[in-house]
Amino acid sequence: MRRPVALRLQAALGTLALAAAAGVVLTMPETASAAAGGATGYATQNGGTTGGAGGETVRATTGTAIHQALCGRASSSTPIVIEVEGTINHGNTSKVSGDSCNTAADKIELKQVSNITIVGVGSGAVFDQLGIHIRESSNIIIQNVTVRNVKKSGSPTSNGGDAIGMESDVRNVWVDHSTLEASGGESEGYDGLFDMKDNTQYVTLSYSVLRNSGRGGLIGSSESDRSNGYVTFHHNLYENIDSRAPLLRGGVAHMYNNHYVSLNKSGINSRAGAKAKVDNNYFEDSKDVLGTFYTDEAGSWQVSGNIFDNVTWSEPGGDNNPAGPDPQSNTTVSVPYSYTLDDASCVPSVVSGTAGANKGLKVSDGSCTPQSPDPTDPGPTDPTDPTDPTDPDPTDPPSGTNLSIGAGSDGSSKASGTSYGNVRDGDLGTYWSPVGTTGSVSVKWSSAQSVAKINIREAAGSEGTVGSYRVLNHDTGAVLASGSGAGVIAFSPVSLEKITFEITGASGTPKVAEFETYAG
Repeated sequence: MRRPVALRLQAALGTLALAAAAGVVLTMPETASAAAGGATGYATQNGGTTGGAGGETVRATTGTAIHQALCGRASSSTPIVIEVEGTINHGNTSKVSGDSCNTAADKIELKQVSNITIVGVGSGAVFDQLGIHIRESSNIIIQNVTVRNVKKSGSPTSNGGDAIGMESDVRNVWVDHSTLEASGGESEGYDGLFDMKDNTQYVTLSYSVLRNSGRGGLIGSSESDRSNGYVTFHHNLYENIDSRAPLLRGGVAHMYNNHYVSLNKSGINSRAGAKAKVDNNYFEDSKDVLGTFYTDEAGSWQVSGNIFDNVTWSEPGGDNNPAGPDPQSNTTVSVPYSYTLDDASCVPSVVSGTAGANKGLKVSDGSCTPQSPDPTDPGPTDPTDPTDPTDPDPTDPPSGTNLSIGAGSDGSSKASGTSYGNVRDGDLGTYWSPVGTTGSVSVKWSSAQSVAKINIREAAGSEGTVGSYRVLNHDTGAVLASGSGAGVIAFSPVSLEKITFEITGASGTPKVAEFETYAG
């Protein structure tokens, strides 16, 4: 199954006047290839993470051009997609001033801004010895980039030594298919690869590589900095990391389907009241991969389905509390989003084929086989095409009884004047709409029903608005189907009490008139 292109990046010639000599040009829609799929994990919460979707698309080949793109917007929240190609370094990164930005010369500065996507395109984007700093900002996507050898001491220095650092009231950041690497530890001048401090929340790091560093990353700068959390790490490779994979102080983090190789001193360090949910990961050739280390302020963990391959464990005592040699759960952690697990045994191969920059944005759908986003995805189907198997024509419903009639319903936040019940009342003149362009609506029953097909009917005048979607077994979180466009959606029969239609991308505000469900 191919993952749909959920964030359709649009380019429009606008008022942004940027000098070509600085390395920035406006691009047309056919060159935009960023943000395939949609955010996952905790980045889907708190209103979701869409970055610059729907805004102008700009191509940048220097750090100065990135800053100029930020500063040339109408406001600090105007959506923008910045496509980056080439090497960004100190020599081509200058501070730029403007009402819509707050930049600095020694780093890529995303400060007091929102609704931004930075994505590597073409031959690739490398941030060489130059970190990315996110501060007092929200709704940020960083995708398909390499950030390497950022130092906090020696020369040159950047971003406090963090490859990507977030601090001070940061919300909703998705870093995806990126490579973050150093060339040593603190004694060589390097700090963390992926740090979150001072009230940073709703972050996902997915399909990325973190390697050759003393410190993988932290959540919370000290035992008292417990305002951070709600972070998801999935399908990442941690390789040759001394510690902090990650270090978690307070808050909640979810780690699933990651491959950890050569964690030399310690790995997931849950401390100071933190909770870590650790599912179906593969730990290999490592030491003390889970526990509370270097403090007597304990954290906790829930473990399931992990494989520990040649992992050694130290003796507990004092400020050292390893979870092994037979890790057991000592807390429970519930997450509010759906996800599909690969079996831990295939995690090394899946992560090898998907994680890191310039890997084609390949993902996993739980089948243990890397999947590519479909570059020919045609988007919403033509509702008037009589040969289309997803034809939403209300006169051509699936055969059988619509199980939604008489059922219950709920969902994410709804637009003013609409009701969840409108999608199961049999009346095409009423509808449910989300707040904004994305959201979910569910049909539920008091006892389990067998469902194998749904029909999503859009209200008159809104046909074709629904873009990418997922159909979820709400009972288990399993993804039953995904694709693009409303209409008839079939999947293997499943017994469930609640089924959810999640809209992850749309060309406007969707209007779902009916969410029909059928046994076959």
